Amino acid sequence: MNKTELIDAVAQATELSKVASSKAVDAVLAAIGKSLRNGESVVLTGFGTFSVRERPARSGHNPKTGQPME
Repeated sequence: MNKTELIDAVAQATELSKVASSKAVDAVLAAIGKSLRNGESVVLTGFGTFSVRERPARSGHNPKTGQPME
């Protein structure tokens, strides 16, 4: 499911217009993004947990040049 399909599903389930559903989906995603940028985790019980984690860089190679990179 992509964002457009999610907006359509919200519009159908709530009987809101697609414009209103789009605003609602955008508001939810913006609130989640803002919390993650502030270092907070977001827990949606029954759906999932979102958090930002730092991981060390992995080494690989540039497929065009073959040079190693992180």
